[in-house]
Amino acid sequence: MPARLTHALVASLDWLADRILPPDNNPARHQIGRRGEENAYFYLRKLGYVIVARNYRSHRHHGEIDLIGWDKNVLCFIEVKTRTARDMKPAEAAVNLAKQDDLRAVAGDYLRHVDPSCQWRFDVISVYYGAKSDRDPEFELFKNAFPLA
Repeated sequence: MPARLTHALVASLDWLADRILPPDNNPARHQIGRRGEENAYFYLRKLGYVIVARNYRSHRHHGEIDLIGWDKNVLCFIEVKTRTARDMKPAEAAVNLAKQDDLRAVAGDYLRHVDPSCQWRFDVISVYYGAKSDRDPEFELFKNAFPLA
């Protein structure tokens, strides 16, 4: 129940912001990506993840980790990929080797602050908005999506 209430509150605040604040002049792909990250956050919470950080950056390495959370006793570094259509190439395919290297480097910086014996992995979640509704995206979660090293 608290997650549903939080989600409703965030949706209400978004609605209010659309009417009060000046328009968001960011490119549409950035707006869609931000909305996808928000929806992924609530979806993962429904699955039992405990999210501890959003949009984590390190001053030492290039890149950003969209979400960091616990799935039971495993710390997960989660990359969110959002698309408005299912084209020939699935969203998760955008996490190429260069992106994986960036995520590993930033995750390494985060891991300096946790217990060295902690288990961890990389997850990728694809968020698809269809023609039916932007409110009901489809999700595909890939646990342990790529190797740690």
